[in-house]
Amino acid sequence: MDELTAYHEAGHVLVALLLGAEIHSATIDPDRDDGPERHGDTQIVWRNDGSSPREMAERAVQVALAGPVAERLYGGEPFHPGFVAEWADDWRLAWDAAATLIADERRRVQFLEQTTLLLHHRLDQEPHWSALAALADNLLAHETLEGEQIEEIVGEWLS
Repeated sequence: MDELTAYHEAGHVLVALLLGAEIHSATIDPDRDDGPERHGDTQIVWRNDGSSPREMAERAVQVALAGPVAERLYGGEPFHPGFVAEWADDWRLAWDAAATLIADERRRVQFLEQTTLLLHHRLDQEPHWSALAALADNLLAHETLEGEQIEEIVGEWLS
């Protein structure tokens, strides 16, 4: 399995957890169903915590961009997530979620770029980087992790 894919999915997982989501599962086992081919997938459920639609959109943006940011950190690549074909789905999800927040497209791009930089800084710090690496290592070892496994792995670093 691809290490970049493991870090990518680990990024989605970690940021979703940090923002209060529940993770049902994460996998780097390629999906070859009738839809678009995916190299990884994370099943996220948001708890009903009374968050506003704006707060939920902001969370969706962060989770969507966290995969490319984690992958970029691991690979040491300075690429903009909007310009890498493999990240197009993540960028589109972030773009669509941000559309409910910011109608002007130029300001929306600036918001997404700023969010990417904030995520880059956050994930590059301890203990987040260690938790991210532990998730990626476990995804590489097992290909699929269930929610309880994920909470146990992350709990070692973020408790």
